[in-house]
Amino acid sequence: MSRITLAELAEKLDATVHGDGNVVVHSIASMSKAKEGDITFLSDAKYRKHLGECQASAVIVKEADVEFCQSNALIMRDPYLGFALAAQALDTTPAPASDIAPSAYIADDAIIGEGVAIGHNAVIESKAVIADGAIIGAGCFIGKEAKIGKNTKLWANVSVYHRVEIGEACLVQSGTVIGSDGFGYANDRGTWVKIPQLGSVIIGDNVEIGANTTIDRGAIDDTVIESNVIIDNQIQIAHNVQIGSGSAMAGGTIVAGSTKIGKHCIIGGGSVINGHIEITDGVTITGMGMVMRAIGEKGMYSSGIPLQTNKEWRKTAARVHKIDEMNKRLKAVEKKLVD
Repeated sequence: MSRITLAELAEKLDATVHGDGNVVVHSIASMSKAKEGDITFLSDAKYRKHLGECQASAVIVKEADVEFCQSNALIMRDPYLGFALAAQALDTTPAPASDIAPSAYIADDAIIGEGVAIGHNAVIESKAVIADGAIIGAGCFIGKEAKIGKNTKLWANVSVYHRVEIGEACLVQSGTVIGSDGFGYANDRGTWVKIPQLGSVIIGDNVEIGANTTIDRGAIDDTVIESNVIIDNQIQIAHNVQIGSGSAMAGGTIVAGSTKIGKHCIIGGGSVINGHIEITDGVTITGMGMVMRAIGEKGMYSSGIPLQTNKEWRKTAARVHKIDEMNKRLKAVEKKLVD
């Protein structure tokens, strides 16, 4: 169990202590369930009324909310950021591996840096490079000439194909496959002819990739994920896709081949993005967005029909099927008015 005083935590969070800085906290809890020894946070003023009932040893709050606290507090401009940093300071998640397991297979010509840990039954193939401080979880496969950057962590059963490059301080969750073949085929009179995928995948620094996500290697050029990108679980990123730095993509999203997504974009869960298009910087696509054409102007975009009762939805669907007929009738009326 991690233990830290409020004064020590305030230094890590760049926060100001209100109350007793010697109080020790050891875990984070929601405001409704927090008890002595816990720290919690308030980021939305509408929940301010609950501060009087909160049993936490400390609360992370904005300056405007301090007077409503019945406990010690850490004052920050952004309490939600404070929550993230406090969670890091109190994190007790175990490492994916420690030391180098005797059951791991490491090729004689693989390069293993200092302080590397490799879990049971992991495979490190010929000429792969595992940089200092990297952690390779149990059952991982690192292909020939692949490169894993400093302090990057791979959880169990991650597959990194040949020549893939992953930067520093990345985190890849279990079951993810990086560098698998893209969906490339030619058609010879009804017979599919496979096109070998000769590119690779290049991933920058501080990238996080969720569980069971697949990132395909490029057909000729590389698939590129720039630094500081976060990618959720069960996402498909096809060959030759480029994702700009600072972008985030929520679970279940599908990105077709050769699409370029700009910097600081946010893609909502379950979205589908067509291939061979470009999305400019600073675009937000809300959940289940269907992006069929390029987006050249930053802003928020949505598609799809929000949930309705079945009765309402049936009426909507019936009207949608009549749009073409209604459009013809409208044009006929407009023509009569003009004449």
